[in-house]
Order: sequence, then C-alpha cells, then structure tokens
Amino acid sequence: MRRINKLLSNKFISYGVGIAFIYGCIASQMPLQHNTVYNSLIITIAVYSSCILILPRITKFLLVDKNLYILPVLLSLYIIAVIAIVLLRIDYSRPTLIYGFIIVLVWLFVSTFVSKNESSLKLSAINNFDHTILNTNQHIEISIIEAPYQFSQIEHGLVVNLHKKLTPEQEKFIADCSINNIAVYHSESIKEMIEGKVQTRHLSENTLGSLGANPSYYLIKQGWESLVILASLPFLLPLMILVGIAIKIESKGPIFYTQSRIGQGGKSFQIYKFRSMKIANPKADSKFATEEVDRVTKIGKFIRQTRIDEMPQFFNVLKGEMALIGPRPEQEVFVKAFEEAIPFYGYRHMVKPGITGWAQTVQGYTADTDSTREKLAHDLYYIKHLSFWLDVNIFFKTLKTMLTGFGAK
Repeated sequence: MRRINKLLSNKFISYGVGIAFIYGCIASQMPLQHNTVYNSLIITIAVYSSCILILPRITKFLLVDKNLYILPVLLSLYIIAVIAIVLLRIDYSRPTLIYGFIIVLVWLFVSTFVSKNESSLKLSAINNFDHTILNTNQHIEISIIEAPYQFSQIEHGLVVNLHKKLTPEQEKFIADCSINNIAVYHSESIKEMIEGKVQTRHLSENTLGSLGANPSYYLIKQGWESLVILASLPFLLPLMILVGIAIKIESKGPIFYTQSRIGQGGKSFQIYKFRSMKIANPKADSKFATEEVDRVTKIGKFIRQTRIDEMPQFFNVLKGEMALIGPRPEQEVFVKAFEEAIPFYGYRHMVKPGITGWAQTVQGYTADTDSTREKLAHDLYYIKHLSFWLDVNIFFKTLKTMLTGFGAK
C-alpha cells in the first residue's frame, strides 16, 4: 500500500493513471466509434486535466484540504465546458458527460485520499524556534535535526527562524542548502501560510515591496472582474429586480442603501447595497453591523445571509471604485479610529476594496478593535499574496459562505 501511495504522490504518474482510468471506464461502457461519445470523452479528459492543474494552485493557500475543493472546481469546469459546447455547437453525448463527471469525481477523491500522507510537507528544522506551532497543521511534518548537519536529513526542505541567533555551522549549512537548491523556509513564513495572515507585530521587518500588490496581475484583475460582471448581469438583473420588489413590499423606505466608505488610497466613495434594515434615525451614530441586528428585516436577514445585499456593488466595481475581491471597505469614522489604535492599518488601502475578501471568508464580520486587528492581518496576507489563484480560492470560499451563512450579521 505504501508503494501505491508513493506512486500516486508523483503528479505525472497519478495523472497518467487517471487518464487511463477515465478512458477505460468510458470505453467499456460507451461506443467510442460514435462522434458524440468520442467528443464527450475528449471534453471529460480536458476537464480532468484542468482540475489537475488548478487544484494545487488554489489549495496551496492556508494549506487547505484539497478534498474540500474537488467538487466545486470540477462542477465549475463542467459548467464552462457545457457553455463552450453550446457556443461552439459541438456534438456531444449527455450520458457520457454525466458518466465522465462521476468517474473524474471518484478518481480525484480516491487519488487524493491514497496519496494524502505522501503529499504532506515534510520539513527538517534547526531547533532555534518553537516548532510546535507548525505541528498543529495536519499537512506539515516537522522533524528536528542536530549537528553534524547532512543533506540526507532533509526531505522536502529546511525550516529555521532566520531572525534568531544561529551558530557558524548552522549558517554555513543553510547557505549550502540554498546553493544546492534545497528549499529553505523562514519559520514565520510557514506560520503565515498556515494561519493565512501576516504577523502585524513584526510588520516593520517587511520591506514595502513584500507588501505591495502584484502590479501586472492587478491590471488583469480589473479587466477579468469587469467581464465577469457584464457577462452575469443578464442572469442577475431579474433576481435583483425581485429582491427590490420584496424589499419595497415588506417595509417603507428606498430599495437601495448608500453609505460613504473609504477605498483605495484612502479616498471616500459611495457604496451601494440592497436595504436590509428598517430606516434608522439619521442622527444616530455609526455602529458595527453586529450591533444593529434588531433593525434587520425578514427579507434583509435572508439577503445578508446569502450576500445578495452586496449585489448592487457590482456597479461600484464597473465604476472602478471597488473590486470583486479585496479587503472590505470601512466607514470613515471607523477608519480614523482604527488608524489611531492599530499600527499599519492604512496598508489595507493599498488595493481597491472588494465585495468579498480573504478576511471576510476566513474570519467573518468584526465587532471591535481586537477583531479588526485580526482582520487587518488577514487583509495584509491577501495584499502580499495577491494572485489569480488566491482570488479563485476566495471565490470558492465565498460560495461556501453564501450556502452556510458564515459571518452573516
């Protein structure tokens, strides 16, 4: 069994076996001489190949369990494949596509489960930090190595706290590892990867460049997010109209709610939302969402739980004031208070605020300064690691949030 685990942990062998398994299952049940069946087989293999490429890139963040992403990623790719089939008018076999979906799903779960232990990150550690913090994650195995240090002691990489004292022998060994292309990880970087947040206490040790968003991707991000919104509007507008009618019927007041928020570069803008509360006293002080639950209407509770109340912010994105994914924008009064109480709070304004974000899906709503300090750590992690694959990860986390209501207030 251990031998099979090792074989399937090799991505090329696992991929090849997967192709053979999919081909064998479909060929044994469907007549491949028919063009519709053959086309569907090719589409199924293409979807499987896409899953193999995408899953590792999405699940590298927070070292999450890959099993949690298999079904949503596979389902999304099949939806894209069906759209392509319709647009390109490709002849296909519906039973073959359904059968192929089941086969790919089963194989991905089985291969992931079988190779699970072998795919753990096995790190050798120089004992100059508290390694028990890293051992809390099921995907990491830490083993302490002692002098005399040898390359044979290292399997996947070496982890050490580069900011703490090291002996000359340890420094030489770390340098030798780097020269010989053996991965050397700073212990705080591994901790950051596990927790999904930047350690704000040591933020002064980071260079400004390490916290700057990737400029090339940021331009692409704005383009693809706008295209996604424009493409989805024909399907979402009827839902938005129904929500507007329901809000109007249940309580007096406008359908939409606007509020001044702070965006990129500390500039204020008007955010749009579906009204989910009864009209408040205009002289009332600004409050956290968690403090105004009593004012939420029945329709409001539903649209907040499913995040439908945020849909009007698509127009903020099209106007260039927001992004689909990014740190959530705060009210100006809170921003001023947090900038005084929390060091480096202003760094979260380096990028456009988003409709959903890393902190929103990992932590949920904040209700005080302490939870906002934690939220900042997550926001800075997003800015530091901003990439297409992290955005895709957040997209799937948001779907889970919409279904479970996590963080809704």
